[in-house]
Amino acid sequence: MSIPRLYVEADLAEGVDVPCLPGQGHYLGQVMRKAEGDAVDLFNGRDGEWRASVASLRKDKAILVPRQRLRPQAATADIRLLLAPLKRDAMEWVVEKATELGVASIHPVFTARGIVGKINHERLSTIAREAAEQCERLDLPTIAPAMDLHAALEAWDGTPIFVGHERGAAPPLPTLLAGRNPPLALLVGPEGGFTKQELDVVGRRHFVSSAALGPRILRAETAAVAGLAVLQALAGDWTVPS
Repeated sequence: MSIPRLYVEADLAEGVDVPCLPGQGHYLGQVMRKAEGDAVDLFNGRDGEWRASVASLRKDKAILVPRQRLRPQAATADIRLLLAPLKRDAMEWVVEKATELGVASIHPVFTARGIVGKINHERLSTIAREAAEQCERLDLPTIAPAMDLHAALEAWDGTPIFVGHERGAAPPLPTLLAGRNPPLALLVGPEGGFTKQELDVVGRRHFVSSAALGPRILRAETAAVAGLAVLQALAGDWTVPS
């Protein structure tokens, strides 16, 4: 049977008891049918990945004990996604796929034509954690608090942002990435697109560049995933041998 892989918050060191997070004990015992002595792989975003064993399992409470480090901690390429919140299913799908693509942080930004006025931060964090467990990354992406687009740009640290431009004569994203290295970010607007005023304000920021994402009109969730894949392939950790 496959070995479960779990994110935990506790420090990981050989022989030190690690308590499971809420829900993980139920998952191990009732879903995965694990018992005391069975193997579980653990990561916490700091100490690499460890092979552990189940020391105790009672209902939803479990204690795991790391036995051997499998992989050292590796740095995550600082690729960020700024995204106008989408409807629930689409937003959760983007968070899942962005996590699989290795994004370092996700920043929901409210825009004039956005149709979603709030996000479920706890739910999106859970989606990201479960995706990280499945895709074997060693950390979790940060899900930033949702902010108005202009406030987010005002507080931005100057990291280059590429705005997915659906029409016009913007240079292709691969062209703009030539010679670039992280940190880098992608900004994707709502289904209805940015307003002209938003584009004017965004365009005045010295760290923002418009980028074409191909010859077709993409849905917002498609643009987010496609853009991140290009960033990772040309400037992110896809260029680093495993």
